[in-house]
Amino acid sequence: MTSDRPLVLLTGGTGYIGGRLLPLLEQRDLRVRCVCRQPERLRSRVAPTTEVVDGDVLAPDSLAAAMQDVHMAYYFVHSLGTKQDFERDDRQAAANFTSAARTAGVQRIIYLGGLGNPEHALSPHLRSRQETGQVLRSSGIQVIELRASIIIGSGSLSFEMIRALTERLPVMICPRWVSTPAQPIAIEDVLDYLLAALGLPEGDSRVFEIGGPDQVSYGDIMREYARQRGLRRLMISVPLLTPYLSSLWLGLVTPVYARVGRKLVESMRNPTVVCDPSARDVFPLRPRPLREAIERAMANEDSEMAATRWSDALSSGGPMKNWGGVRFGTRIVDSRTAEIEVPPDIAFVPIQQIGGASGWYYGNILWKLRGWLDLLVGGVGLRRGRRDPVDLQVGDAVDFWRVESVEPGRRLRLAAEMRLPGRAWLEFEVTATAIGSCIRQTAIFDPVGLAGLAYWYALYPVHRLIFAGMLWGIVRAAVRKAE
Repeated sequence: MTSDRPLVLLTGGTGYIGGRLLPLLEQRDLRVRCVCRQPERLRSRVAPTTEVVDGDVLAPDSLAAAMQDVHMAYYFVHSLGTKQDFERDDRQAAANFTSAARTAGVQRIIYLGGLGNPEHALSPHLRSRQETGQVLRSSGIQVIELRASIIIGSGSLSFEMIRALTERLPVMICPRWVSTPAQPIAIEDVLDYLLAALGLPEGDSRVFEIGGPDQVSYGDIMREYARQRGLRRLMISVPLLTPYLSSLWLGLVTPVYARVGRKLVESMRNPTVVCDPSARDVFPLRPRPLREAIERAMANEDSEMAATRWSDALSSGGPMKNWGGVRFGTRIVDSRTAEIEVPPDIAFVPIQQIGGASGWYYGNILWKLRGWLDLLVGGVGLRRGRRDPVDLQVGDAVDFWRVESVEPGRRLRLAAEMRLPGRAWLEFEVTATAIGSCIRQTAIFDPVGLAGLAYWYALYPVHRLIFAGMLWGIVRAAVRKAE
């Protein structure tokens, strides 16, 4: 890389927006640097030309090195999922970031905030989003702030909540926020705006309100989603449902944690529509309508799942150790890690040999029982085994799984083909650490209706035992391999 190309700093590269923007930046004639609290979570995802550095916006001393030689920076940081005072944390994080940026001579900060009329009584979440923009602008650095309403894309927090409600509830009791007007925008259009902001001329800071061409309510979005899915849904409006009760209700039937849901519901009482159309004059972009945005979100669901989700951010969902798994999007995720003092290529060997004659490293009798039950209901069972005891290729059968993707020495993703009330995946990822390797095992289940949820929670104690035992069986096999 030549040093005369602009250096762009990206925060939030493990999150929903930043993770989707990252590969688009890498395709441009730019140098890209990502700063995050746990760089090892990102290094396996970036291009070889992208630099990943350690930094925390709440630890100002960690930012100086990250800012060195940076020309422009994207700021995608928020504390919505924290248990602490998220407004205070957001203010402090933005102040720390701008202080380091000003010292380093950063020329522009691009920030994605939230729509909402500041003259009205905004919810704490929307108020904090707009206050963060004010803190960034107070630095004297040019700030391009884009304010958006609901982002339509598989994995976005608001859209996944809307989708889960529509999929799971034939009859919906709708509080007043369901009729609040919004101006949703497709994730692809948000990314186009963020990229276009790089090419704006130097000058004063600007705030641009962005949205699709349709002003609709949350209820309208649910009805359009139901129409495209061929679902019949009855929506009954009720005059009152407090944010607290709504958040508990959302926590039961959607992917949203109660504490996040409460903050989200509080924001839904505020109309989020474009009042200042100046973005249409400055940006040569015309966002797609709601119908097309939902169509694309549904069509790209699986590829986007393999990319990023709102919940990839470390603070979005709280600790991973929650009973029953953590709900990400419409899916339930059970993930665990193990540190091992062997190099990644050795740690990956037992993963690549999983299934078939090698078995599943723990509870093989239970795996065989599951295979027999699958055969009884017309499934494939365990009879297929493996094509090769060592080599794996995309499309290979592994018992009642199918190889969906494989990166030798690094990552294996299996899609379930047994009979299930939903879809399931099993993924292994190996990353290098200071002592050797970290193996992450992730089981993902996308339930269909209440039957799928009942299946997951009924078998979760068994699944947790099997998956935990499998991971440590893989660790033991890798240690034996290294000896």
